[in-house]
Amino acid sequence: MSSVDPAAWLRRYHPVGDKVPRLICFPHAGGSASYYFPFSGAMAATGAAEVSVVQYPGRQDRHKEPCLTDLREMAAYVVESVVATDDGRPVSLFGHSMGALLAFEVALQLQERAVLPADQLFVSGRRSPSTPRSENVHLRDEQGLLREVRELNGTGSSMLDDPDVREMILRPMRADYRALETHRYSPTRRLQAPITAFVGDSDPRTSVDDAGQWGAVTSGDFDLQVLPGGHFYLVEQWTTVAELLGRKLADAGRIPL
Repeated sequence: MSSVDPAAWLRRYHPVGDKVPRLICFPHAGGSASYYFPFSGAMAATGAAEVSVVQYPGRQDRHKEPCLTDLREMAAYVVESVVATDDGRPVSLFGHSMGALLAFEVALQLQERAVLPADQLFVSGRRSPSTPRSENVHLRDEQGLLREVRELNGTGSSMLDDPDVREMILRPMRADYRALETHRYSPTRRLQAPITAFVGDSDPRTSVDDAGQWGAVTSGDFDLQVLPGGHFYLVEQWTTVAELLGRKLADAGRIPL
């Protein structure tokens, strides 16, 4: 871990300054840092936080690196990067889908290290780790993976007709699903920071009840926000989510709005 390069792991698209909190964002399975570019701009416009996005190995400018398949190992790299770039500002975390579970694991590791505990955790489009299910998407053949992508409506079908694009998407996606589906949460590891869960009201993978169970894994406050849309409701709701997060950060007494 001593060789971790924070510049490889964290992307900052819209610098805001050192007077606002940091918000670390985590992409979905198969996703990359650029997914959060619109959200970074929306958060910068609120003045509520400066966004840094995690770039997983195996995609975009890190496409030559091997993908990781262990969620706790991925979290450990992120923790090292976040701590290495600590500048005294409070840190909150936001993750969507697989990124929600990874953000939760990062929050737990930061808490256990007692160096830079997360102020708040925001999770989106993912059921609570306290309600595990047996899933094996990472064991499917190519057509099975493509079916998952299409069902979640995360990538346009026309893009998936290109073999090179399919390989670029499916290789990291399979690795991410393996990390996600083989991860086991221990109920003895309980977060102390408040959690806000977001979910689309027509998400085919995460019901409102599923999202509501995130309150069971924290001793802090819990809030549930239900927004219109499916699994990738964020594409249409970036500004709304940015405004909600801005208010949450302001209510914590960290920033003046």
